[in-house]
Amino acid sequence: MIRKLLPLAFVITVIYSCKKDSVNPDMGEKDNTTFKIYENRFLDDLWKLDPDWATREGYHKYDSLLIVPDAKHRDAIINFTRKHLDSLSAYNATQLNDLNKIDHHLIQNQLEKMQWEVQQERAYEWDPTRYNIIGSFAYILNEHYAPLQDRLHHFYQKMENLPEYYKVAEKQIKNPAPELLNLAVNQLTGGVSVIEKDFADSLKKTKIPAEEQKQMLTRAELSAKTIKDFAAWLKALKNDKPRSFRLGKQLYDDKFKYDIQSAGSAQQLFNSAVDRSKYIHKEMAKLTIKLWPKYFGTTPMPADTMAMVRAMIDTISSKHVEPGEFQSAIEKQLPQLVNFIKAKNLLTLDPSKPLIVRKEPDYMAGVAGASVTSPGPYDKTGNTYFNVGSLSGWPAEKAESYLREYNQYTLQILCIHEAIPGHYTQLVYANKAPSLIKSVLGNGAMIEGWAVYSEQMMLEAGYGNNEPEMWLMWYKWNLRSVANTILDYAVHTGKVEKDAEVKFLVNNAFQQQAEAEGKWTRVTVSSVQLTSYYAGYKEIIDLRNDYKKMMGDKYSVKEFNEKFLSFGSVPVKYIREIMLAKPKVDEKKP
Repeated sequence: MIRKLLPLAFVITVIYSCKKDSVNPDMGEKDNTTFKIYENRFLDDLWKLDPDWATREGYHKYDSLLIVPDAKHRDAIINFTRKHLDSLSAYNATQLNDLNKIDHHLIQNQLEKMQWEVQQERAYEWDPTRYNIIGSFAYILNEHYAPLQDRLHHFYQKMENLPEYYKVAEKQIKNPAPELLNLAVNQLTGGVSVIEKDFADSLKKTKIPAEEQKQMLTRAELSAKTIKDFAAWLKALKNDKPRSFRLGKQLYDDKFKYDIQSAGSAQQLFNSAVDRSKYIHKEMAKLTIKLWPKYFGTTPMPADTMAMVRAMIDTISSKHVEPGEFQSAIEKQLPQLVNFIKAKNLLTLDPSKPLIVRKEPDYMAGVAGASVTSPGPYDKTGNTYFNVGSLSGWPAEKAESYLREYNQYTLQILCIHEAIPGHYTQLVYANKAPSLIKSVLGNGAMIEGWAVYSEQMMLEAGYGNNEPEMWLMWYKWNLRSVANTILDYAVHTGKVEKDAEVKFLVNNAFQQQAEAEGKWTRVTVSSVQLTSYYAGYKEIIDLRNDYKKMMGDKYSVKEFNEKFLSFGSVPVKYIREIMLAKPKVDEKKP
């Protein structure tokens, strides 16, 4: 799962403005040059509207601001979207060049999505995790984009509005979904140490006068207490008629449209995923038959194909690292991936961009066991973090189940997906994209889809020496993306319960019990995101196949990969239009 820090809701940090529309470009020819000027104005207004998002993207002009998310600020969101949709309508997208045309689509989608979030989704009422702002404070504290003393002053100033922020939050929460309420409590309780302890520890490293430090610590103590009190308030909240965590079909279809930006609908993707699962089952059966004598000798194969595949997976999965070696095993794996990519000439890698493997921070916990946090497009020298969930304190049985899921084969695939040449590599390319819009408004389906595609691309190039065990485990891993899509759609638009979900993942996707139960937690605290893996993967594979056919003998894996990544994190359907377009004929030439 990629944790490029994109806005999941636009209800937390906004700023109200009563100014006249200042973003309309001059009433001259609306060409590509003036459109780029408009983009800069759009972004400038956007960062004023949402300082937290700006901080996460590496734009630090407004780091010291924490905007109180009340009704007045939601009005500001609507005013902003109306104003910019009007400005955007002045440009005919068909008259712009290919790259600007994509930006036009992305801006329009974002503006319409923001309106929908405020007016239809209204998650600010039922999702308390929207009020977990600790990540923004952690970013200011931990990233080295400015001297520590300056960042601590911004941190201090940002805390000023924190009591009012949570006072407003309490007034706005109505009948929250219990699963999201519990997640918010856990994240706030675990993450408050950023303000309560880490801030104080950082102050000791500076030469800020003692009296000033005392004042800063006093505010930090009040802020920490405010967060703890809010978590306690959530925990004690009388919630007789809680909202279901399920979006329902209409909201789900709308969110899918805005978040995935696919060429098809959510229902069409669900149908495709069902078909893909049947294909994968057949391929896994073929590999199992081939491997059976190696692992089971003359023992008869079960008549039930699914039971046969399950037996093989269970046997192979017994080879895994020890609980305390999970993170170190990942660290050792990354250089091997780099060497393979260089040897096979699959992609140009940038060794100047650091990738740091770290324990997943507490304020991020509870959603995914492994993720990547990427620097924003304004922060070109920032670190990329490979966040690894800790197994510390887990019961032995649960840890064993988890490690069997991430056995010696799957752990390698995980590193491909999350790091090289998956998320980490793709996001390095994205930050070099020719426009900020493509990074700021990055498309999650393209990002996740690339990571899934990169796994297949590596194995096709011979990674793992074409061992049938590796391919079997990759099919199982690929089946996870497919099952994610089936599960997410079925749960949020239907009435699937936990027992049925766990049974489906264990029996049809061959997942371990711990993984299946963890996925239920994830599907109850997120929506649509789980479909992004298969949605992006399918569109990339379809594009690659069509591009390969078009290029014929001139096709090159490296050329395809680098050309695809060069457009940035944009919906695959727009990249497809450009890569498969026929060359334009210059009518002026004889």
